[in-house]
Amino acid sequence: MFRRKLSALDYHNPAGFNCRDETEFRNFIVWLEDQKIRHYKIEDRGNLRNIHSDDWPKSFEKYMKDVNCPFKIQERQETVDWLLGLAVRLEYGDNADKYKDSTPDGAKNADNAAKNAEPLINLDVNNPDFKAGVMALANLLQIQRHDDYLVMLKAIRILVQERLTQDAIAKASQSKEGLPVALEKHILGFDTGDAVINEAAQILRLLHIEELRELQTKINEAIVAVQAIIADPKTDHRLGKVGR
Repeated sequence: MFRRKLSALDYHNPAGFNCRDETEFRNFIVWLEDQKIRHYKIEDRGNLRNIHSDDWPKSFEKYMKDVNCPFKIQERQETVDWLLGLAVRLEYGDNADKYKDSTPDGAKNADNAAKNAEPLINLDVNNPDFKAGVMALANLLQIQRHDDYLVMLKAIRILVQERLTQDAIAKASQSKEGLPVALEKHILGFDTGDAVINEAAQILRLLHIEELRELQTKINEAIVAVQAIIADPKTDHRLGKVGR
């Protein structure tokens, strides 16, 4: 999922990088700070460079705070992606004249047409603030995380449209009129020896069935929302990206 950014930064092994390998991960962080981010002065990078130290996680956690990374040290994939986005932004800032005219006019026009056709594509998905905002919304709405932030944003949009619009809230707030139920037609399956308790047990059983139906409805809604994302022809989950 990091291949494009690693390639843009001239990393030596963009296709085989494994952030879950502890040694490779620590070496990568040192390379990123030494070659691209350069937040610390050279003489202040000693603790970060000492990758075999038991205190390295503490040094890395301090480094994350110093560069204002919004993720926790346990959120390794999100952290790597954010740091790569920061590095790409700094790399572009250092070489703006080199990159500003690198796209042919024809490609620019086609790209603009694609952005107009799909509003979400107009977003800067590499912007660390954008990613932090999407992650915060996903956590707030309890939406499952995904490696592609655009996919998470689409899931947020679907949830908001279906559950949080004024029409959806008004519909959900409408009182439901119940239908009369003949308790004698519903077999309880056991006898407590008390007619009143038997009737109360029948009512509780019917209420439980209604709750199960509501739960199934919510499950179906979640399945439909997931299918709406997966069925998007512009979403290629094998590549972890959106767009043709």
